[in-house]
Amino acid sequence: SQGVRAARDVNFTIQPGRTLGIVGESGSGKSMTALAIMGLLPAGMRPSGQIQLDGRDMLSLSEREMCRLRGNDIGMIFQEPMTALNPLKTIGDQVLETILIHTETSKAAARLRAAEVLMRVGLPPEKYSLSRYPHQLSGGQRQRVAMGRAIVRDPAVFLFDEPLSNLDAKLRVKMRTEIKALHQKLKTTIVYVTHDQTEALTMSDRVAVFENGRIQQLAPPDLLYEEPENSFVAQFIGENNTLEGVVTEIKGGTCLVQLDGGGLIEAKPINVTRAGERTRVSIRPERVEFNKDRMQEGAHTLKAEVLEFVYMGDIFRTRLRVAGTDNFIIKTRNAPDQVRLKPGQQIEIGWLAEDCRALDA
Repeated sequence: SQGVRAARDVNFTIQPGRTLGIVGESGSGKSMTALAIMGLLPAGMRPSGQIQLDGRDMLSLSEREMCRLRGNDIGMIFQEPMTALNPLKTIGDQVLETILIHTETSKAAARLRAAEVLMRVGLPPEKYSLSRYPHQLSGGQRQRVAMGRAIVRDPAVFLFDEPLSNLDAKLRVKMRTEIKALHQKLKTTIVYVTHDQTEALTMSDRVAVFENGRIQQLAPPDLLYEEPENSFVAQFIGENNTLEGVVTEIKGGTCLVQLDGGGLIEAKPINVTRAGERTRVSIRPERVEFNKDRMQEGAHTLKAEVLEFVYMGDIFRTRLRVAGTDNFIIKTRNAPDQVRLKPGQQIEIGWLAEDCRALDA
């Protein structure tokens, strides 16, 4: 019988020193792709095609050769650092052991190297003794030890598999900054797997969005956010407004869409090709304006009713009823002259046609 494919038609190239983010929902195939690169797929699963590192086809290597490759050329940081750490050994011994296994060096030199590596990942020995055990460290500190074990061999490629998902929000931001700083020092190539869209956008030079084992879009972070190629990517990456309707005309790089909830709007046709086709129109919340003094010339306008105002510190998030939908969001900066809308207010909102994308329904 035919087996289930965890991922299919996955094609990408990563230039040396660059970072590829892989993002998707649980079960989308992102972690399996990373495990395939490492040669660590679960029993019964096997990859097909080619996985090349510096021109070598890794799928043609023996298990012994793959072990050597994993030891010297590829390092992997897992979601749970205790997957890679031995609770019965000190952090110093674990980094030391990695050096001794993969390099020809004396124990004294290896110990100095271990201290240097732990300092590089933010665990200076004068503050975090090498004699500490993993259970004596926080989750973020244990993840740093795991990173130290990986970078001690100066691998050409790092694979991060959801490395920050078990940390609290504040520590995740701090660790993201530290990983980026470390990457700038090491100049290594990174594959960064995450379900966190913010992580993917901030950590990567390019991002691959996975759904059901396929790449839906592969692009730099700004293009991925501002120019999604289909409805899945538009909805998955960041917050997004959608209005459904039917294309009535396509002409001169714009299309007219008759909304199901009433109203005729202009949009940029992305993957609609003819009149009569159903579409889901995508507009980012920060591209929508309600202040007439700030609304750009040529903006298309619709009537709206304020349903909810949420103060979020640096921004205001307001939920509206627009063209029959009750989940239309606008985001405005918390500026001294910014208006705080109130539920029940009737307002007029507007946006430019170039910020409105007609996607698949």
